[in-house]
Amino acid sequence: MSQSPEIKLPSGYAPAFALAFTDSNGDLAFVGTDQPLPTAASVSIEPIAEPTPPQPLSGTSATSAIVGPFAPLTGRPIVLALTGTWTGTVSLLRSVDGGATKVSLTAGGLPWGDYTANVCEAAWEESEAAAEFYLDIAPESGTVEYRVSQ
Repeated sequence: MSQSPEIKLPSGYAPAFALAFTDSNGDLAFVGTDQPLPTAASVSIEPIAEPTPPQPLSGTSATSAIVGPFAPLTGRPIVLALTGTWTGTVSLLRSVDGGATKVSLTAGGLPWGDYTANVCEAAWEESEAAAEFYLDIAPESGTVEYRVSQ
């Protein structure tokens, strides 16, 4: 076995460590300028392609309507933008059965995703692949411009 080099501490409280490996004889070999750490060629790995975000759900409405669906990627925020000059309500709805049943969002048992003014914010983050989102638009006056995207 090779002789260990003397390790000198810069102070009384610094821990000492040394990088070593097993040499071709099976002995402990410390890494140093005369004995570099052996390395092997690595295999090139192609990066995982990011999934393409879905097309935004966008449009305008001056009358009550339910628009959608918007099928988001999981694990990414859904951004809702409402603009225009309008009064009324816009609610973000969720469905997991192709739109047959649409439910209002809640957080902590309280209503979530109900809007009465212009916004641009991350409204929800989905974890279920089958989930789709709809907007329940009910303007009392004016025209709502909407965009749901990722």
